[in-house]
Amino acid sequence: MDPEHLPVINNYLDANEPQSEARLSRMHFHDNQRKVDYVLAYHYRKRGAHHSHGSPGHSLAVISNGETGKERHTGGPGDIELGPLDALEEERREQRDEFEHNLMAAGLELEKDLESKSQGSVFVRIHAPWQVLAREAEFLKIKVPTKKMYEIKAGGSIAKKFSAVLQTLSSPLQPRVPDHSNNRMKNLSYPFSREKMYLYNIQEKDTFFDNATRSRIVHEILKRTACSRANNTMGINSLIANNIYEAAYPLHDGEYDSPGDDMNDRKLLYQEWARYGVFYKFQPIDLIRKYFGEKIGLYFAWLGLYTSFLIPSSVIGVIVFLYGCATIEEDIPSKEMCDHQNAFTMCPLCDKSCDYWNLSSACGTARASHLFDNPATVFFSIFMALWATMFLENWKRLQMRLGYFWDLTGIEEEEEHSRPEYETKVREKLLRESGKSEIQKLDGNSPEDDEDDEDKLTWKDRFPGYLMNFASILFMIALTFSIVFGVIVYRITTAAALSLSKTTRSNVRATVTATAVIINLVVILILDEIYGAVAKWLTKIEVPKTEQTFEERLILKAFLLKFVNAYSPIFYVAFFKGRFVGRPGSYVYVFDGYRMEECAPGGCLMELCIQLSIIMLGKQLIQNNIFEIGVPKLKKLFRKLKDENEPGESGLDHSKRPEQWDLDYSLEPYTGLTPEYMEMIIQFGFVTLFVASFPLAPVFALLNNVIEVRLDAKKFVTELRRPDAVRTKDIGIWFDILSGIGKFSVIINAFVIAVTSDFIPRLVYQYSYSHNGTLHGFVNHTLSFFNVSQLKEGTQPENSQFDQEVQFCRFKDYREPPWAPNPYEFSKQYWSVLSARLAFVIIFQNLVMFLSVLVDWMIPDIPTDISDQIKKEKSLLVDFFLKEEHEKVKLADEPTQKSQGGGDRSRRSRAASSTPSGRSQPGSIASSGSQHTNV
Repeated sequence: MDPEHLPVINNYLDANEPQSEARLSRMHFHDNQRKVDYVLAYHYRKRGAHHSHGSPGHSLAVISNGETGKERHTGGPGDIELGPLDALEEERREQRDEFEHNLMAAGLELEKDLESKSQGSVFVRIHAPWQVLAREAEFLKIKVPTKKMYEIKAGGSIAKKFSAVLQTLSSPLQPRVPDHSNNRMKNLSYPFSREKMYLYNIQEKDTFFDNATRSRIVHEILKRTACSRANNTMGINSLIANNIYEAAYPLHDGEYDSPGDDMNDRKLLYQEWARYGVFYKFQPIDLIRKYFGEKIGLYFAWLGLYTSFLIPSSVIGVIVFLYGCATIEEDIPSKEMCDHQNAFTMCPLCDKSCDYWNLSSACGTARASHLFDNPATVFFSIFMALWATMFLENWKRLQMRLGYFWDLTGIEEEEEHSRPEYETKVREKLLRESGKSEIQKLDGNSPEDDEDDEDKLTWKDRFPGYLMNFASILFMIALTFSIVFGVIVYRITTAAALSLSKTTRSNVRATVTATAVIINLVVILILDEIYGAVAKWLTKIEVPKTEQTFEERLILKAFLLKFVNAYSPIFYVAFFKGRFVGRPGSYVYVFDGYRMEECAPGGCLMELCIQLSIIMLGKQLIQNNIFEIGVPKLKKLFRKLKDENEPGESGLDHSKRPEQWDLDYSLEPYTGLTPEYMEMIIQFGFVTLFVASFPLAPVFALLNNVIEVRLDAKKFVTELRRPDAVRTKDIGIWFDILSGIGKFSVIINAFVIAVTSDFIPRLVYQYSYSHNGTLHGFVNHTLSFFNVSQLKEGTQPENSQFDQEVQFCRFKDYREPPWAPNPYEFSKQYWSVLSARLAFVIIFQNLVMFLSVLVDWMIPDIPTDISDQIKKEKSLLVDFFLKEEHEKVKLADEPTQKSQGGGDRSRRSRAASSTPSGRSQPGSIASSGSQHTNV
């Protein structure tokens, strides 16, 4: 047998020993020929007394477990006695040995270093030879390019010209990567088949499958390889969960910051994508997909489209804000509030210590409110609802386009293996079964169907987990609401305390609002981390069977908790603050002597804007700068210090260039895309849900995302181990969440405009109560009268410094005056405004929903050119098959005809010499016909 194809583990001596041949690549076996496709890492401790028998030195010998290794004498003074840990370490070693031999039985080739120290880390390098790659590629139905290439034709001549002009203008923004702009030609793709090797353009077997595909194939083998010593554990994930191995990862394509001109995909991605200096360039999506796989490629494509869609919404948001600035001097209600001649004497804001005050003192708040509370915000809310719909529709189209170019059309869902926790739960259930059924299972007498039924966890097995999930989520939501209520109490008590002092009385509202928002922000950031961990724990106790089910349930729980956490304070300010205050003489008290807080004279919209902006900006800045940049660096530093202090590692030669698997092992493990998606989804909520109160939200989101794209890129290229390439057609459950937020935003913005802003009261006044059809007199219309003599005993202002004697004070509400038959009851204006608010919500919601459906209908999910190309590709594939089959038959027929011609001539000569008849000739023709049929 060819020694190159022998599944042998080559144990080499430690890295300090000289090697006979210079290493040409840090990504190959020590023979410089076989590429390392995957690495398994584990930490070992030597047994107290363990001696090898045989000749010492560097000679190779076959050990009893079948490994090919170099023997060395052990058991010297460097060994340490571990006592009770020996048995556990020996058990793990036996499980590793069995698992590695099962991998070799599957056709993989392995190499690892000799365990030469008392303790340390060992890396098992795995190489997949061509036979294994071909077998698994056919099994996984991996699409590969065929020999046939065809041109992708653009639409009409106008579309061609427009595309050419656009490409010329955007050329400075294009990343300098191979084949990035050359999307005119495409290879026909077909699932790999060993029987149809003639279809594929296989020039070199070593490079036919790229590194991501090779590692994906090896990972599939690792996931399905069993280990009987570990309770029939299936797959590498179970072994890592049981601490048999520490890590399993594919290698990066070399170093990203290596000196010299040698280029690899990782270095190219770093130079053209993962640096802040190239923030203005488009992303090399095809190269990202090639290096990291389709799942991560789709995330960055989605993030890029979302960021580009924020540009028009930012421009419109700035225009709306500038419109508010330009019309601030023309706003009649704010001018009336600022007019000192009107002299609206307002009722005290608190009991005893607060005095009567003039409405003109709130002039600044009223003018600032107009920046966000103007007619343009209604238009912007409608625009943003349609923007969300157009974004989702364009994402569906881009997803289809990428699916076509990445050959994702028609891929089947891969069969997922059970999670280690699920297997453990099933084994525990089997141990609890009756003795009879257990004996039957051990003896193998029970039928397979019964065994499958026993292996499945029923709802009874999961009920405790579901109950804990339900109770825990309710508790977490109640905790969030309790914290919001606690902040409300803080605002009320602080406002009352600051009102007692004359020096702090003038800035009470600003001080309370600012400090409360900062408290909210800190609480949100802390609870975000806690809720993320809680959601993961709750999902684990549910024991989902597959990783996909686990991920979907984790996403739903984490999103629910983080959504409630992030938006609860904002919902309170938008819809509840100032609604349950009561009126002078009949206020609502939280505790004895503490009144419920009310909105500022200009309304709650300005405070909502402040709350939204501080939480959104603080969340983005702190999470980006501290959590995403600082924490990984601290983890890396901690791991480096730990490795340096490890006693078994002290003998390493630090002057020698480290191997690629050593460098990758020191990186952070990849934990999934959920945190990245979650951060963007919450931001998407800030941009769409309350955009009526903060038109500049898209601007800040855009600025954040320009940095976020490069931050995530740098993290994936430089700080994380290379993820396993995962093929997927879409972004999964995240699209449904985005769609739900988009629809929910229509309702929220309708209520913000109708309930929180003064848009509806102004319309009602202008068209129903104004004498000249303008807003003159609007402020007076919204203020009710109260007779100060009816204030409760002990609540009147003490030592009032007000200029004149007050008989009536004003408060913001629609109530009957004290001289009316039903004093202080809601007036007919209140019911008119309430009716108009409800009518606006219904009209706005239905109008925007109708327009969204119209936009959805007008924009097809599949681009026309892609649909045509998919049909064309099917036709070309059939023609290519027929042509190749014809060529194959032709090639197989030529030697047959030659041999047949030579046989006929010899038979003719023999027939002529023996008999006059030529009966053998028809038989020869029949033979040829049958042979041709077989071909």
